[in-house]
Amino acid sequence: MSMLKEFKGFIMRGNVLDLAVAVVIGAAFTAIVSSLVDHVITPLLLAPALKFAHLENIEQLSWGTVKYGSFLAAVIKFIIIAFVLFLIIKAVKSLEKKKVPAATDPTPTEKLLADILAELKKRP
Repeated sequence: MSMLKEFKGFIMRGNVLDLAVAVVIGAAFTAIVSSLVDHVITPLLLAPALKFAHLENIEQLSWGTVKYGSFLAAVIKFIIIAFVLFLIIKAVKSLEKKKVPAATDPTPTEKLLADILAELKKRP
């Protein structure tokens, strides 16, 4: 029974839940970026070149058995995902910087030390 409690405690930690949410959102975002690259960016950028080469899609661009068209699409997807993650991390860090800890009242010990310091400064 204690192992089950430990597992529940592990799963309920904020870090694990945050990681799980990040993985799910990352998978969904990857699908969106794949669709964007495959169905919007690639046709717009390569339509003239594909027409000139008498090809229907980028996957047909190959040299022997190397299909560099698919590789180029994967590189574009990676760059988009990496850039968006960079923007997200930058935004989170800027929000963390803006959080300034509120000024707290000095403890009785700190008040006493401040009074002692003030008295010492009064001496010639």
